[in-house]
Amino acid sequence: MIKPRVLIFSGYGLNCEEETKFAFDAAGAIADVVHINDVIANKKLLTRYQILAFPGGFAYGDDTGSGNAYAWKLKNHLWKELAQFVKGDHLVIGICNGFQIIANLGLLPALKYKYGHRQVALLHNSTTRYTVRWVDLKNESSSPWLRGIDTFMAPIAHGEGKFYVDEATLHELKQKNLIALKYIKGEICEYQNLPANPTGTLENIAGITDESGKILGLMPHAERALLFTHLPNWPLLKETYKRAGKPLPKFGPGLALFKNAVRYFI
Repeated sequence: MIKPRVLIFSGYGLNCEEETKFAFDAAGAIADVVHINDVIANKKLLTRYQILAFPGGFAYGDDTGSGNAYAWKLKNHLWKELAQFVKGDHLVIGICNGFQIIANLGLLPALKYKYGHRQVALLHNSTTRYTVRWVDLKNESSSPWLRGIDTFMAPIAHGEGKFYVDEATLHELKQKNLIALKYIKGEICEYQNLPANPTGTLENIAGITDESGKILGLMPHAERALLFTHLPNWPLLKETYKRAGKPLPKFGPGLALFKNAVRYFI
């Protein structure tokens, strides 16, 4: 079996590279963390990989808007190569700040496959605060990233995750089934007595895809829901499993997303 290779971008404030690499490696891929400047210096690097990942963090301190400066660096120095990559049979994911980057870059939703045109925005949370908590999510998509997943839980950690589009674009996203993930009132919300929608995001949208479904952007950190002991209620679940005579799972719900990416190429 040939393992797919993953390039995880780093540099200038991105800070979730190692967690993202661990997630892909655990799922069966071969993941490399590569500084953006090294990719710019050797643009043929992209041809070695099947998956691109833009992890979370605070690229350039988010001083010009979350993900904006990093997106412009990509646009100015790597756009030709990125455009060629996404038009091939490859996968791309942007998580949290990575979602903001690829949204600003116009990699999604890329309606009518017009990559490079920004069509959505991720605004300041309605609370005007940086929000850190676990959320419940429902899959609304047929994206290969989310195949076989119905609902799952993951943490968020952002100040600008309020998804927004105009009415015409929202209608097209719904018509083409590009809304990938929505916040719902589920197990974690009930356990912690929290509202489903943590940021005031439009229609509870937590993630979207492009028209191919192969590019996914999501605000929740699936890579931080990778192990069973990552879950906020794992001590309670541990007792539940023990009393039912069931073995404790090693992994959490986030791993399924990364395993789906690996299966796509096998």
